[in-house]
Amino acid sequence: MSKQNKGKMTLIALILMIFTSVFGFNNIPRAFFLMGYSAIPWYIFGAIAFFIPYAFMMAEFGAAYKEEKGGIYSWMENSVGRKFAFIGTFMWFTSYIVWMVSVSSSIWVPLSNLIFGVDKTSTWEMFGLSSTQTLGILGAIFVILITFLSSKGMSSISKVASVGGIFVTSANVLLIVGSLIVFFANGFKAAQPLNLAQFTHSPNPAYGSVLAVLGFLVFAIFAYGGLEAVGGLVDQTENANVTFPRGIKISAIVIGVGYSLAILMVGLFTNWDAVLSSPDVRMANVSYVVIKNLGVELGKVFGLSQAGIEIMGTWFARYIGLAMFLALLGAFFTLIYSPLKQLIEGTPKEIWPKKWTELNENNMPVRAMWVQCITVVAIIMIAVLTSGKSTMFLDYLILMGNVSMTIPTVFLAIAFIYFKKNDNIKKPFIFFKSKTMATFWAVVVIVTVGFANIFTIIQPAIESKDYISTGFQLAGPIVFGIIAFILITIYERKYSY
Repeated sequence: MSKQNKGKMTLIALILMIFTSVFGFNNIPRAFFLMGYSAIPWYIFGAIAFFIPYAFMMAEFGAAYKEEKGGIYSWMENSVGRKFAFIGTFMWFTSYIVWMVSVSSSIWVPLSNLIFGVDKTSTWEMFGLSSTQTLGILGAIFVILITFLSSKGMSSISKVASVGGIFVTSANVLLIVGSLIVFFANGFKAAQPLNLAQFTHSPNPAYGSVLAVLGFLVFAIFAYGGLEAVGGLVDQTENANVTFPRGIKISAIVIGVGYSLAILMVGLFTNWDAVLSSPDVRMANVSYVVIKNLGVELGKVFGLSQAGIEIMGTWFARYIGLAMFLALLGAFFTLIYSPLKQLIEGTPKEIWPKKWTELNENNMPVRAMWVQCITVVAIIMIAVLTSGKSTMFLDYLILMGNVSMTIPTVFLAIAFIYFKKNDNIKKPFIFFKSKTMATFWAVVVIVTVGFANIFTIIQPAIESKDYISTGFQLAGPIVFGIIAFILITIYERKYSY
């Protein structure tokens, strides 16, 4: 390996990092729980109308700006302009702050499943604190620890993300191989009958209305989110103009096909009415219910005793707890650094305090990382110190982050139209051969994500007259956008741009 490429990510490391950032194993059992086999056409639609064309846009951007450290900010600034790029990037960054607050507390659920075989986090208490407060304290310690380890350099981040990617992949291999064994052993008879009606109608009575199905379409589209997070790692990838687009191409195809195939596999060993119709099965625990059921069905195939069948089911639930914990851990390592890197290293340095933009010996913006850490911990501690009474505040904060996280996708698709029309930009990797096709697919992505966001915002108001949730989801991009507009306007006035 050349000195220039030393410490940079290989193709495999990049693919595994993309997997931890995009592919959510939880989305598979949840999709089957909500829609059964009829989830598959919507996932295929989401892949065709959003994920695959969007992935190739990111590949073209990444190859063209392989030397840029600012990731998506650099792409949008060079294609459209500074103000457009800053507002899009800042909204995207703030949504990941909210994501970190949420995941730092929820990551203990898969860990509990690993240790106990079930989720016992509601019983965790220490120092007289409630379970919600205890999870908050654990979350704060977790964020501090991840920040410390991430500050040691890119190699530590890619190693953890790779482990997470390996376990996500292994969970899918377990699901596919295990389901096929059960399917063959049962004489090629699927637990959930395979017929055309199953692919057009949900077995879940709650998903019989048009409104509910549209809500699921949004769920399917958002299941493919997060690809732009690796945009800031192009300059950290060896032989980037070849490796980066290749990594995205492979990941896009495998993830696009993988989701639909895995949902089909769940039905081979899971009968919806027998396993998932219980009121005890919820979005939060359905992954463990489904994988435990796979262990139970395999135990029956292998002729184990009833006790052996139960033990096998429990160990399968523990394994999926381990896989999802490591996948979330890998995603956390990537997302605690990548969005911040793109904001700090890409945007004009004068916007930020000078100390924030300085890099340590490991080439990391360590002070900015600790400021981010303090911000996340402060939000968590508000909930802890108010005895968990501010959980509603956190819920609304998460609602504000939901739409803000996906709006930059629209910004990037718009920027891609300008990028393709600019012949002065050298493009070493080209997927969309004509500008017309590039514009067409960019518009398809914009309309698809735009619809998903609009529906997400208005759904609470339409379904349950919850105008507060609608208001907060709408307020997120508006508030974060205004803050970004003020910051970049002050900068431009101060430096006479």
